Amino acid sequence: MSAQILVIGSSNTDMVVKADRLPAPGETVIGGTFLMNAGGKGANQAVGAARLITSADSRVTFVAKVGADIFGQQAVSGFRAEGINTNYILTDTDHPSGVALINVDAAGENCITVAPGANAHLQPNETDAALQAVDADSLVLLQLEIPLPTVEHAVEQAASRGLRVILNPAPARALPSSLFPNLFLITPNETEAELLTGIRVTDVQSAEQAALTLHEMGVSNVVITLGVKGAYLHTGSEGQLITTATVEAVDSTAAGDCFNGALAVGLSEGQSLPDAIAFACKAASISVTRMGAQASMPHRNELQA
Repeated sequence: MSAQILVIGSSNTDMVVKADRLPAPGETVIGGTFLMNAGGKGANQAVGAARLITSADSRVTFVAKVGADIFGQQAVSGFRAEGINTNYILTDTDHPSGVALINVDAAGENCITVAPGANAHLQPNETDAALQAVDADSLVLLQLEIPLPTVEHAVEQAASRGLRVILNPAPARALPSSLFPNLFLITPNETEAELLTGIRVTDVQSAEQAALTLHEMGVSNVVITLGVKGAYLHTGSEGQLITTATVEAVDSTAAGDCFNGALAVGLSEGQSLPDAIAFACKAASISVTRMGAQASMPHRNELQA
């Protein structure tokens, strides 16, 4: 039996335009394909995890806040269709559901602007019921598209119960020092690692320096994602680069979310950190070969092919 996974975070509707290149400030670029997909870092990670779970006894629970509008209704309906426990998703009658405007270029790179809407009003105490309901060996996965006080509160409450907390510190922002000692694992990319540590991550050596700095802040385990190079793991006593498969990327949107959701699944199944990271790299390498956020998340049978 696998451990439960509790995801706390955002839910957005993504408006995606694919063009040959990304526009510069003040520039208009004529694009091609337009897509409207379910997104939001929290929702993406919840869906990514739900599609990879194999144990009938396990289920992903998602804590979020959506608006009382068609986007919110469609999002919750989609979560239920994925088998996600939606009992702790709240509806905000004063604010709209979150929306993200995404541009994707021909190489799969993207730039994203988010209007958080109801996500910005998920209050700290609104995470308590879910945190109390999960089993003592559960994993809690958070990001930074909801208010920081809510993240701080949830991390503190989870740690006080002995739950393993994974923080994906995206979008990048400074964090209070009190947060780090309560983290089992932090998963920044190069940009986020630099913002948190002041060390520019360009290779394995600089990734190790940044990881050691995060350990000094109190984090137990550090995984720095390095894009096509894979991910660098440091456990405090040793570090290693875990490589990923080379693929032809068409859209990197939500690749990090796919990685984090898969990583949580691997750990929930009792995999070692290196094995869970390799599992997550494989899932993310599949996601970048498809357009969209939740639409790009692979199912378990695809990783076993």
